[in-house]
Order: sequence, then structure tokens, then C-alpha cells
Amino acid sequence: MRAAQVKAFGGPEVLATVELADPVPGPGEVLIDVAHADTIYVETQVRSGRFRAHFPVEPPYVPGGGVSGTVTAVGPGVDAGWVGRRVTSFVTGSYAERVTAPVTAPSTVPDGLDLRTAAALVHDGVTAAGLLERTAVAPGDRVLILGASGGMGTLLIQLARARGARVVAAARGARKSALVRELGADAVVDASERDWVERARDTLRELGAPGGSIPATGVAGAAADVVLDGVGGELGLAAFPLTAEGGRFSAHGAPSGGFAAVDVAEAERRGVTLFGIEDVQFDEAEVRRLTAHVLAEAAAGRLRPVIGAQFPLTEAAAAHAAIEGRELVGKVVLGM
Repeated sequence: MRAAQVKAFGGPEVLATVELADPVPGPGEVLIDVAHADTIYVETQVRSGRFRAHFPVEPPYVPGGGVSGTVTAVGPGVDAGWVGRRVTSFVTGSYAERVTAPVTAPSTVPDGLDLRTAAALVHDGVTAAGLLERTAVAPGDRVLILGASGGMGTLLIQLARARGARVVAAARGARKSALVRELGADAVVDASERDWVERARDTLRELGAPGGSIPATGVAGAAADVVLDGVGGELGLAAFPLTAEGGRFSAHGAPSGGFAAVDVAEAERRGVTLFGIEDVQFDEAEVRRLTAHVLAEAAAGRLRPVIGAQFPLTEAAAAHAAIEGRELVGKVVLGM
């Protein structure tokens, strides 16, 4: 079978198409013919070698962790009824035409939902839905979303609105701002502008006071109940003062190169609950529940993943270059 393999740590060019032996499902496993492989930004960071302390992989390796496809075989002890079922699954090494997974991992894709859309929900859908649960987003809450035009940000907008929250989306440039507005954001601020924090504060004030909280700025209503930082770095740090006292701040993203270095003592003083990447790690039962939820919402037309580009498996290097270029909106997926 064909696979995309990282030959050495480095730029996108280290990804090469190789021929590998077809995997064989072992006891308790299924074999999936991959239709689409999900991609997330952190895969580019691992490939570069910058995240070796967190992801102890060594080249050569096949990157990727999520697929959609069809079960074509089962290992010993697995119900043959799985064969022919359309599924999504977390796997190890998803940039390949075939993968194996424990039978406890796949989720059935509802009828009427195409496999490309399903693949776009494997990581980002689960994380977005779980993050809103962890941060207890509720009706009337004002939620500020950083990185709102990305794969997960676009889902967060829709899911937060479905919970009855009022959403302020931070995106860069006119095209991305137009997209997040189309997806239902109540207000949009352009994070590429130097005064974006002041604009966000004014926008939050215009949306009305958050539910029962005291704004961090001391100006009535000029703060968010929940800040969801999917960017990290200086941008995330600049957004922290926009969190209302007693609010919630999630620093779960680091495409900027690092998570927002929020002052823990300051957060405690203001009663702000901090969340991090460890808070969006879910056990198997939670993954199945969250996956079923987002797939059902997408099948019903209430949730729309934004896929900015699709590349063939043989152009995985170009896919990584596009992800790192940050010009696309939404997600990049690989097609077999």
C-alpha cells in the first residue's frame, strides 16, 4: 500500500510517498480502507522536530492520527458485522491507504454523511465539543474565540451558538472574517489589526454584560465569560485580560509555537479558571460519545466543517506546506 512517511525531521519536503506492506488486523482489531485522512497543525510541528519532548517519535514514521473509511476485514474475536461499515477512527499513522485499529476505536458514520466531511470531524469535532463541555459554556455566555477561522475554530463558533452563547470571533483579514460571520459569529474582530484587543473589548461591551460576572477591565460588560485560545503565544496572552473575573480561559492551542503563558497567580486573584491542552484529552468512552454527537449534528445539517483544501496522499508535503502557510481557512484533508 502507499503511505506518506516522514524520512527525517525538517520542512514539508521530508514527507515522501513510500510503499509499505498492507497491515493485517490482529486479535480485537479491524482493518480500514482509508477514504480520507484528517490533518491537524500539531502534525507539522512534530514533523519539524520542535515537539520532540512531547511526541517521542523518530523518523522514519507515518504521521497522522485520524481517518474515515470502510472496514474491510476483522481480526480474531471481532464480529464480522463490522465488515462494510463506514467509520471514523483515531489510529496511529493515518497517512496511508489502509490502517488497523482496535475494534473499540471506530465510530459508525451516519447514513447521508459523506466520508470527507466525517474525516474533518475526527479530531476537531471531538475536541471542540469536549472543550465546550469542559468550560461549561451556557446560554447567554459571551465566548471569545481566537483562531476562529481554523478547522476547530469554525466548529467552536457553531457549537457555542447551538448552546445559546454569544460569540465574538477573532480572525485575520477580510476573507477569514467574512467566513466566521457567515458561520454565525455575533461579532468579528480582525486580530491582524494593532488595536484588536480594544476593538474586542468594545464589541464585548456592545453585546451586553456577561451572565453575573464582573468584568476584568472594571468597565461594565467589557469582558467575556469564556475565552477559547486556539492560537497561543502573544495573541493568546493579549486576550487573557478580556476574560471576566470568575470566567474561564482555555489555552489549548499553540500554532504560534507555544501556549499562552498566562500568569497563574493573576488568574487565581481574579477567580479565572484556567484550562490547558491536558483538559481536552478524553478517554475512550468520552471520544465515542463526543464523536457520535458531532457526526449526528453534521448529518442533520446543524454542523458544517469547513474544508479549505484537499490534497492526494501523494502530495502530503504540499498539504503540510499549505497548513503552515496559514492562508487557508478551515481544515486540510488528505484523499486516497
